[in-house]
Amino acid sequence: METMRPVFEYLDYRDILKEAFEERKQATPLFSYRMLAENFGLDTSNMFRILQKDSHLPARCQSRAVEFIGLTGRGAEYFLLLIAYARERNPKARAEILEKAMDLRDVERRKLTEQELAYYRDWYVVAVRSLLEVMDGKARPAELATRLSPAVTEAQAGQALDLLLELGLVKKASSERLVLSDAHLTAGGEEKTEAVRQFQRQILSLASEALERFPRETRDISTITFAVDHDAFVEIREMLRECRRQIQKRIEDSRKPDRVMQLAMALFPLAPSTGTSA
Repeated sequence: METMRPVFEYLDYRDILKEAFEERKQATPLFSYRMLAENFGLDTSNMFRILQKDSHLPARCQSRAVEFIGLTGRGAEYFLLLIAYARERNPKARAEILEKAMDLRDVERRKLTEQELAYYRDWYVVAVRSLLEVMDGKARPAELATRLSPAVTEAQAGQALDLLLELGLVKKASSERLVLSDAHLTAGGEEKTEAVRQFQRQILSLASEALERFPRETRDISTITFAVDHDAFVEIREMLRECRRQIQKRIEDSRKPDRVMQLAMALFPLAPSTGTSA
């Protein structure tokens, strides 16, 4: 059965409603326009006009729509902004609403293929790719090697460049500079491959070493130990995801980078739950 696209890929809230209806009907063939209308407290003809984009969802039905689609948090906020955007007539106000909605979207990230996961083989391959932005695409292995901390060999920096080119994660510009093929990459999915886990082990090791290698004013490392219930754990994990998203948004606004930073967030049990919900 086909599932809906992520809510942030839509620009008209009625498309979201229509696809949510069609998804429900696939799962429950007897589910009808009439049943959907009753769910929203509307008559069938009004519901049909809304899905055909000939009318708008009444304000009193918006919370029911959010519940029907199964939206929470940022997704629910985005959906409600799309409703406001569709109903607003003033061009300036519409632009402001759309800007707020776009700010809730994730940054565009290209999902790496299985072959491209070789990108995570060594921490310095990832670092070299980012360092090219700082060095304006100048791919001199000797300079790249010494700019990294800890430093790597010139041969390792050269191998990193070769791998990035081979995988298509950087490309040669007309001026022989190397530029990124995509701004953001992701391994995709919740299940991490061994290649990604190995990369994360390397990064966490570097984070530990950073306590001694860098002065406090050039880093920010802190810890907190706490006891929580399952609901709080789930909420905190979502807060961390939102924090990463906001950081990626801020990165896109950094036009003249002068350093490469690594952020390692680690939330893990010290005393695992003995309950069934852990």
